[in-house]
Amino acid sequence: MAEAKITLNDDGTLNVPDFPVIPFIEGDGTGPDIWKASSLVFDKAVASAYKGSREIKWLEILAGEKAFAKTGKWLPEETVKAIREHIVAIKGPMTTPVGKGIRSINVSLRQKLDLYSCIRPVKYIDSVPSPMKNPEKVDMVIFRENTEDLYAGIEWEEGSVGAAKLLEFLAKDMGIFLPEDTGIGIKPISEKNSKRLVAKAIAHAISNGLSSVTLMHKGNIMKFTEGAFAKWGYEVAKDKFGEKTISEHELFDNYNGIRPEGKIIIKDRIADMLFQQVLLRPEEYDVIAAPNLNGDYISDALAAQVGGLGMAPGANIGDYCALFEATHGTAPKYAGKDMVNPSSLILSGAMMLDYIKWEEAAELIRLGLQATIKDKIVTYDLARQMEGAKEVKCSQFAAAIIERIGKI
Repeated sequence: MAEAKITLNDDGTLNVPDFPVIPFIEGDGTGPDIWKASSLVFDKAVASAYKGSREIKWLEILAGEKAFAKTGKWLPEETVKAIREHIVAIKGPMTTPVGKGIRSINVSLRQKLDLYSCIRPVKYIDSVPSPMKNPEKVDMVIFRENTEDLYAGIEWEEGSVGAAKLLEFLAKDMGIFLPEDTGIGIKPISEKNSKRLVAKAIAHAISNGLSSVTLMHKGNIMKFTEGAFAKWGYEVAKDKFGEKTISEHELFDNYNGIRPEGKIIIKDRIADMLFQQVLLRPEEYDVIAAPNLNGDYISDALAAQVGGLGMAPGANIGDYCALFEATHGTAPKYAGKDMVNPSSLILSGAMMLDYIKWEEAAELIRLGLQATIKDKIVTYDLARQMEGAKEVKCSQFAAAIIERIGKI
């Protein structure tokens, strides 16, 4: 069968051909190293799972330093168009050009494609070094709003004309007096964007048989932004998923704290308290839905509990497109040295395979990765934390995973 694009059915489900064309951006810094290693793992898992009846046809598209060198643009419009046309794509880490006319390539991609939910599953892999006593209890999925809050990027520098105008407006019209040397940022959180993010989190919990969705916020202080996020989250749970959800208050008022079969508990936690809770009682949390900044912090904090960002997969998903990615930075000092841990991108690829319903290949990747780490064959970041580990290069780590996939 000839290669073809993934398409979207009228009901929002994916139509995935047996030989789908999937665009990739290899990334900056260490991106080429980890993409080369990861793509070999993806191809081996697909070949082992489907014996030639399915295969991914990779299509390179450009963004970041490679794009700028070839086109003079950090994010060519052709790249955005290609992701939109192919529905599903994957990328390595991207540089953030300083003073180059674009705030962030990652943020631009999310906003241009309306990839409003940043989804970060965090689950411990056996034998990975962790600062936790019981890291195996960590098994959560973070749904972070991707388009507003701090990522709206609305701010004015101290001393600028915009800051002066806002200071004057706040003083004259609102009775709020701030020091003249104040930089000002605006934190927008909307009902529409909050509700669609929480709805996606609840839908995930329902489809995966999970028990709770927690709304993370700082509504005790920021009542009309963070507090509103929690309020709108409860509203969408009741209005759209009323038969499947109950609030934590209802759980204790009506069910003596015992979750009814098939019901998902909707609860909320103040942001700083939730940081403590995921350390002390991680087993109580399945899905966390959060505004942008809270979601950023909690995602990285949870990743640290299971071995760091090098072990953390991620995706940016909207109603139409999905872009899977490594969650760590470009680490330019290691670029081209074949050193870094490719696990974040490898696991993001497994997420992508789950997304297109090629679960058999996704599971082979996870099993192969786990077996490799359990055999203490790891890259330098894990080797320095593991007694008796065999330190290998990025490419050698991928080869070890491939070898173990072939034996499953």
